Amino acid sequence: MVATANLNARELMEQAVQVMRRSVAEPRADGKSNPLVGAVLWESDGDVETAYRGEFRDGDHAEYTLLERKKQTAKLDNAVLFVTLEPCAPGARQYPKLSCAERIVLARIKEVWVGIEDPDPTVDRRGIRYLQENGVAVHMFDLDLQREIREANKPFLAQALARAEPEEEGAPAETPSLSNLERAIASVDLRDFSSEALDQYRKAANIDDPPGSAAFRRRLLHLGLLEESADGRAVPTGFGLLLFGREPRPALPQAGLLGTIQLEDGREEVRDFDGPQVFAPEQAMQWLRDRLPNPIDRSDARRLEVNKKLWEMVREAVVNALIHRDYSIKGAKCQLTATKHTINVMSPGEPVEPITLEQMRALNAPMLSRNPVLHYVFSRMELAEERGLGLKSLRDGAESAGLPRPRYKWVPPYLSLTIYRNAAALASELAGSTASERLTGDRKTVWEVASTRDEITTRELIERTGYD
Repeated sequence: MVATANLNARELMEQAVQVMRRSVAEPRADGKSNPLVGAVLWESDGDVETAYRGEFRDGDHAEYTLLERKKQTAKLDNAVLFVTLEPCAPGARQYPKLSCAERIVLARIKEVWVGIEDPDPTVDRRGIRYLQENGVAVHMFDLDLQREIREANKPFLAQALARAEPEEEGAPAETPSLSNLERAIASVDLRDFSSEALDQYRKAANIDDPPGSAAFRRRLLHLGLLEESADGRAVPTGFGLLLFGREPRPALPQAGLLGTIQLEDGREEVRDFDGPQVFAPEQAMQWLRDRLPNPIDRSDARRLEVNKKLWEMVREAVVNALIHRDYSIKGAKCQLTATKHTINVMSPGEPVEPITLEQMRALNAPMLSRNPVLHYVFSRMELAEERGLGLKSLRDGAESAGLPRPRYKWVPPYLSLTIYRNAAALASELAGSTASERLTGDRKTVWEVASTRDEITTRELIERTGYD
C-alpha cells in the first residue's frame, strides 16, 4: 500500500460522488441509461485530478479520461484512485480496447477505492478481483456514500436484471474467475437439477420460458449456472448445482445447511438441509418455528412483534450465510444452532476483501458480494436484498423488537453471527450469569433494556422501561 499520510479518504470519496453527478449521458437509440461515474486521482504531492463519464467524448469511461487523456505521461506509482463504479474487467470491452481495470494496473496505481460493484452479476466483482490479483489494494466507499451513488444511478441499476439475461445465442465474454464453482462438474448433468426448484425460480423471477426450453437453458448458460461441453451438452456448474441440484453434496460436500436445536433437557435435535439451496432458508425457518417456543415478553401483542422481527433476522442471516460464504473451504458447511436464548448462524470464511471483521461487527460494512450469481438468483426469488449483506435489516430489526444487536465474531473457519432471542441473553453474557442472576425487579429490567443498545440516553431508557 502506498504512503498516504496526508490523504483524507472520506473527502476524496465525497469529491468523487460530486464529480459523478457531472457525467454526460450519451444519446442511445435503445433508450437505455448509462451510469454516472466519477473518478478522483490523488497524488502523493497533494495534487488531485478528477474526471467523469463523457467529460470529453460521449461514452468515454471516467478512468479512461483520467488516465489516458489527463494523466497519460504522469508517474502514478504512489497515486490513489477513487472511482464511484467498479472498473470494468478484462473481457468487458471489445478488442482492442483495454478494460479500465487493465488501465489501472498498467498505470502502476497500487491503491483503489471503489464506490459500488457493477450491478450486472455476470461481471460483478471481476474488476475488483483483477485489481487484487495484480497487487492493487482495494477498498470500498463508506456505506452512506454507496447508497448515494446507487440512488443517483437508479435508472442504470434498474436495467441490471435485463443485462443479466441473454438477448441472443453465444457464450458470455471471458472475464476473471471468482470461484472454482463457476466451472462445470463433469460427474453431473441436467437430470441432477430439481425441476421443482427450477420452476420456483422461473415463477418468482417472472420468466415465461419453461424450464425445459432452449431459451431457459440459455438464461442459465448466460448466468454461469450451466456450461456447454465440447460435444454441445449443457452441464451444471458448481453454482448451478448448489442452487438447483436435488442432491448437491456428493459432488459438493460443502453444500447445504446443518441445523441444530439444543433442547433444555440437554438433548439435541439435528437436521440437514441438503437439497436445492434455494429451498434451504424457508425449510430451516419452518423447522425452527415448529420446534422452538415463542420468546417471552410482557404482553401478547409485543410477543407477536418480537417473534416476527426475530424470524426476519434469522432468515436474513441464513440467506446471507449461504450467499456470501467461502465455498473454497470444502470441509465446512453453513450451520444454524438454536439455544434457549440465542440463534447462531455460522458461515465458512472470513469477510470477503476488502470488508473487515470490524465493519461486520459494527453492522456497517459496505455492500459487496462474494458470490454475485448466488446473490442475483436469491434476489430474483425475493429471498435476499438486491444489494448488500443485510446488515441494516439485522440492526433495524433488533432495535425495533427491543432485542440486543446481533453480534459477529470470528471462530475459525467460521464467521459467526449471534442473534439474541431476548434481552436477558446478552445481559447475562455481558455481566456473567452469576451477576445477572443476582439482579431482581426494576434493576434487572433496566439492565436488560440497556444491554440491547450500544448507547442509550436516560430519556430512551425511561421510555423503554416505563420507570423514572
